[in-house]
Amino acid sequence: MDARTAPPLVVVMGVSGSGKSTVGAALAQRLGVPYADADDFHPEANIAKMTAGQALDDHDRGPWLDAVGAWLRDHGESGGVMSCSALKRSYRDQLRAHAPRAELVHLHGTREVIARRQASRPGHFMPASLLDSQFATLEPLGEDEAGQVIDVDQSVDAVVQAYVDTHPSPTTENRNAG
Repeated sequence: MDARTAPPLVVVMGVSGSGKSTVGAALAQRLGVPYADADDFHPEANIAKMTAGQALDDHDRGPWLDAVGAWLRDHGESGGVMSCSALKRSYRDQLRAHAPRAELVHLHGTREVIARRQASRPGHFMPASLLDSQFATLEPLGEDEAGQVIDVDQSVDAVVQAYVDTHPSPTTENRNAG
């Protein structure tokens, strides 16, 4: 299968509150591929730690990232969208070790925009108090990483359209060629 005809395999990444889950689900629906949220792959110990206001360390994240990577690997041919913070380059490398063709969509926003979004999601296990640690951990996409940065200070539809505009589908290309 050639990369131009393969269904998209996307990791929607960013800090907590950037809209990964909402955008990821909308993007998967638009692309007609399965969707998963990396939060659902956290072991109970990680959720308990975050609920208690403690940031996860790399030891906590290792098995979680492997589980997320396995889902991506299993959807390599059929395509899929995974929402996952993937804040550090090493985390993204760990995901790509499982699914080398996965591309990244980094949902970027200012601290003020993200804090406002977090405040509107009561009951989420990631407390707003950990937002600063998320921004401190975030490493921007490297020039050699397949992906793009999209500003989240716009509607979900606009964010999804920004991705679609830069990734024409094979069916659209074939229609335009004929």
